Amino acid sequence: MPDLRSQSALRHLQYMLVVLLFIATVGVVGFRLIEGWSWFDSIYMVVMTMATVGYREVHDLSHAGRIFNLFLMIFGVGSVFFTIGTLTQTLLEFELEKFFGKKRMEREIEKLSGHYILCGAGRVGHSAARELARKPVPFVIIEASRGRLEKEPPEWLFIEGDATQEKVLRQAGIERAAGLVAATTTDATNIYIVLTARSLNPRLKIIARASEDSAEKHLRKAGADSVISPYRFAGHRVAQSFLRPNVVDFLDIAVDHEIHEEMIIEEMLVDAKSRLAGTTVGSSYIHRDMGIMILAIKRADGRPCFNPKANEPIQAGDNLIVMGEADKMPMLEAVASGKHA
Repeated sequence: MPDLRSQSALRHLQYMLVVLLFIATVGVVGFRLIEGWSWFDSIYMVVMTMATVGYREVHDLSHAGRIFNLFLMIFGVGSVFFTIGTLTQTLLEFELEKFFGKKRMEREIEKLSGHYILCGAGRVGHSAARELARKPVPFVIIEASRGRLEKEPPEWLFIEGDATQEKVLRQAGIERAAGLVAATTTDATNIYIVLTARSLNPRLKIIARASEDSAEKHLRKAGADSVISPYRFAGHRVAQSFLRPNVVDFLDIAVDHEIHEEMIIEEMLVDAKSRLAGTTVGSSYIHRDMGIMILAIKRADGRPCFNPKANEPIQAGDNLIVMGEADKMPMLEAVASGKHA
């Protein structure tokens, strides 16, 4: 993932190669027209001259040919040396960028805490990373394939390595992480990742991808808190699009923030410092002041409360599942976190 400076050096190198090819073509055509040599003799003379080999001329040169060859030596040899210098500079910049970029990324990862680790940069892992970046929340991608990592945005943090290795997970800061996603393409690899991650951080929230239905129980036994099957989800979604199309359309509007930004569903944690703690659904005035509806409350002990009534209490540590306009959500988030009265 080269930066703008490296891209500029690469373009400069391409430009110099075009100039070099142009000068060589002019030299071949010049010897052909001025001296009447064959195409092969003309090409041989140009290569010999621009390579500064120093052999004698293929044939004796006329006065006009010597003048032409003088200019060819000045411009051709100069262009060759300049191109070699540009090539050396480009290669050096790429290597230095790779070295210092890796060191910079390692330092940034060492500073992370409460972040998420995404194991696998395939379609599932990339989609998860895109959603986390949109929030934004800190995350690190672990991927063994360099080709996949080069397709990701340069500002994302990543580690090129095997996520099943304890050393690589420690490098991603698993002891300080809040969650991990095992999203490689094979169930066996995901099971091994979950086992290793759970042994390194027992408090870690782990979500795993399962390609086969039979792998779900093994992933849960390995320590996964949640298992998601993309294929089963896709099949369920297709069936529901036939059976309950309006419900599916509504969920699309509420959940897919990239396509529909007018109405979204979010989750808000009520902090002990928030003015919402100790109120009720009705007395919080969330709907009156912000036009946001509380769909459900998940208590701190994990108990859910769906479609809460106006007298349902709101306590510190509760998670509010709310729906409303996207531009009003930051206001509620500030109130729930206690940063705004």
